[in-house]
Amino acid sequence: MRKPQDQRSRSTKPTTIHSYAQSGDVPSLQKLLRENPGLLNDRNPFMGQTPLHVSAGYNKAEIVKFLLAWQGPEKVELEAKNMYGETPLHMAAKNGCNDAASMLLAHGAFVEAKANNGMTPLHLAVWYSLQSEDCATVKTLLEYNADCSATDDEGMTPLNHLSQGSCSKKLRELLNKHLEEQRKRKAIEACSETKAKMKELENELSHIVGLHELKIQLQKWAKGMLLDERRRALGLKVGTRRPPHMAFLGNPGTGKTMVARILGKLLHMVGILPTDKVTEVQRTDLVGEFVGHTGPKTRRKIKEAEGGILFVDEAYRLIPMQKSDDKDYGLEALEEIMSVMDSGKVVVIFAGYCEPMQRVISSNEGFHRRVTKFFYFNDFSSEELAKILHIKMENQTEDSLLYGFKLHPTCTIEAISDLIERKTQEKQRKEMNGGLIDPMVVNARENLDGRLSFDCIDTEELRTITMDDLEAGLRLLTQ
Repeated sequence: MRKPQDQRSRSTKPTTIHSYAQSGDVPSLQKLLRENPGLLNDRNPFMGQTPLHVSAGYNKAEIVKFLLAWQGPEKVELEAKNMYGETPLHMAAKNGCNDAASMLLAHGAFVEAKANNGMTPLHLAVWYSLQSEDCATVKTLLEYNADCSATDDEGMTPLNHLSQGSCSKKLRELLNKHLEEQRKRKAIEACSETKAKMKELENELSHIVGLHELKIQLQKWAKGMLLDERRRALGLKVGTRRPPHMAFLGNPGTGKTMVARILGKLLHMVGILPTDKVTEVQRTDLVGEFVGHTGPKTRRKIKEAEGGILFVDEAYRLIPMQKSDDKDYGLEALEEIMSVMDSGKVVVIFAGYCEPMQRVISSNEGFHRRVTKFFYFNDFSSEELAKILHIKMENQTEDSLLYGFKLHPTCTIEAISDLIERKTQEKQRKEMNGGLIDPMVVNARENLDGRLSFDCIDTEELRTITMDDLEAGLRLLTQ
């Protein structure tokens, strides 16, 4: 076992305040510090230790108490580090100074502080206990929930430092007992966090209209990944899940981009992706106009998307309609994307119309191997469009044009559904889907503004959109 340096024996001629701290001469240290408050966190030569380091390392409790309670303009540095990166708590732990350690911990000393070699105070307290057969400081640190599974720079936990012998056996039992308690505590905390995260996800999914199968799949993924968090909290070894690449197939306005953004939040929330960013690209963002231009252009976008999701909208436009079109570089962009899909650095979602997307699927033999999840976004019914309108109006942000406005009680889902069914054609609904709603309500607000007079002082009337407004808004859109 690696033996930490004993800094007490290596101290050279200390400055006066450090010698008082070492000897425990409280009156002399108090007098000197009141005369020169700037010495409070003074560093001694070579070791770079403060008076708090020295007094903690020699268990001079009265000195430690005085320094911690110092009321001058400068406060004692509780987490000051010496040349080895050790804090005063490290010094107390490595020398078995339990009184000093207790005072430091009660004052808020960081129990998981790491020295330059990665050792925590618990590592050093275990080392001291093995030499002295005194477990008092170890017990004190454990009372403050010191992490028994913390590793140093060599990957060693405090338990790993134990050797054979009666003292080692006693320490092993003590550490194992606390390790099991910590695992149970972490599991309980993880359970609470898991429930909160699932609630957050379900709230996000509640904003998605339709897409029942996709929502079930997202919930399955989330539950599995969050259960893995619980397993790890209990000390179980679980392999890291790699999220699958996907294809979103459907007409415009069916929610493909919105679902991609929710998926980004989900994968980040459960720790699968380091960020929740979704980088949205189209053909023009990837394909160059001459030889040698497409590769670097596509790679820049892939680099931008690393750690999150690369959402390739209208992906079918990467594949030329005619195979003989030699001047089209879209296939090169697709191959660049395919080449990084096994790296785990980015999740790729290809989106587009169902029929044209077949060109993409059949263009590369590795597509089906890499893209393993296909989701179909059906066209919205009139009732679903009415639900989307309600959700949008209930969840307006401050930067929205509709922020502060509300629907009249007569604007029920049934009434709006009937209006959309009567005033739009099926072809238009399929072409626009959810894209129909925003211009419809913006036009409705403009109609509200147009019919109100400047003399109106009724606050409810000023901010309430009626069925007449919605009908006018839809009429403008269809024209």
